[in-house]
Formats: sequence, structure tokens, C-alpha cells
Amino acid sequence: MIELFSADTPNGKKISIMLEEIGYSYKLTKVDISNGEQFNPEFINISPFSKIPVIIDYDNNESIFESGAILIYLAEKSGKLYDKKNRLKINQWLMAQMGYIGPMIGQHHQFHHFNPGKSEFGEERYFKITKKIYQDLDNRLEISKYLAGENYSIADIATWPWIARHEWHDIGLKKFKNLSRWYEYIAKRDAVIKGYDLYRNGAEIPKL
Repeated sequence: MIELFSADTPNGKKISIMLEEIGYSYKLTKVDISNGEQFNPEFINISPFSKIPVIIDYDNNESIFESGAILIYLAEKSGKLYDKKNRLKINQWLMAQMGYIGPMIGQHHQFHHFNPGKSEFGEERYFKITKKIYQDLDNRLEISKYLAGENYSIADIATWPWIARHEWHDIGLKKFKNLSRWYEYIAKRDAVIKGYDLYRNGAEIPKL
């Protein structure tokens, strides 16, 4: 059995979507990051940087932190969404999300959505970077059905929840036809619909 320690964020939803995709049963333990629960000593024991998500796999007595590492672990355990023949490309797009797409869009959230008016420099910088990310992804998806090729993979699962916050970004997802196609196609998957509703409170995927 898998226990998922998570919150209602793009990184948190990566793992609930993955667990739904591979059909694993799991228990959700909510971590209230708005009240600082991620800094509790018990949580730090399994997450050294006080970040969600974390899983505990009781079958193997393993705890895993960092969403990219969790995705790889679950993909290898299940044998799904991580094709051996295409692993190099999958890894590149997964690392791009972990090291660039997520952190940069996350900064855009901080300056543009949560703290508007506090830093003109920050707002302009991360708006421009996020817009470029949209364009770069659109360019890739013009020549590829999914990020790492013709098959849906953990690279798409890692990236999609960040684009699902497109309403926060004010970039205009509709302007990017290839990215929009990819976003809407994935949004129709049953596992994505279930995994997006992490707290089972009726959360619906934002439309274009």
C-alpha cells in the first residue's frame, strides 16, 4: 500500500495522477503547507527539505521524496509510462520540468498571483519566462504528440499540472494551439480527472 503525503499543488497532483494512471490504491495524508505542517519534525524525517509530495511504499518499506524521483520509482515499480527504449528522452523532459518549468512558473505564481504589486521586476521577469515556456512547449508539441515522443509518459504527468494553473498565468493558453491540444487531450483522461481532484472535493480541471 502507498501512503501519499501531499497538498493541493501542481507537484502534489503529479503523484495522485500517477497513482491513478497505474491503478495503485493509496491513502492520502494531507499536509497543510499554509499552516506550516511541512516543518513538523515527523514530516522532515521523510522529507529533508520540508517539501511535498512524499510517498511511503509499505510493500517495500521505502519512503521517497521529490516528485520526479517518486514518478520514476512508481513507473519502474509498475512497469508503466516509462518506456525503456525512450527513457533518455523521457528523462530529459522530466528534468526540464523539475529544474526549469516548475521552478520558473512557481516564481511567476509568487509574484503575479500571490503578491502582485510588490516587485515590478519580479512580475515582469517571471511573466516573460513563463510565456517563453509556453512557446517552447508549443514548439515541441508541434512536432511531437507528447513531450517525449508519441507515447504518454511521466514527463507529461510532471508538466501537465503546472499548465493546469494557466488561469493564474494570464498568458493565454488558447494562443498556443499545440500546447492547448496536448492540455485538453490529457485533461480528458479518467486518471487525470480523478488525480486532479486530490482532496475529493469536486475540483474540476480548468478549461481553456
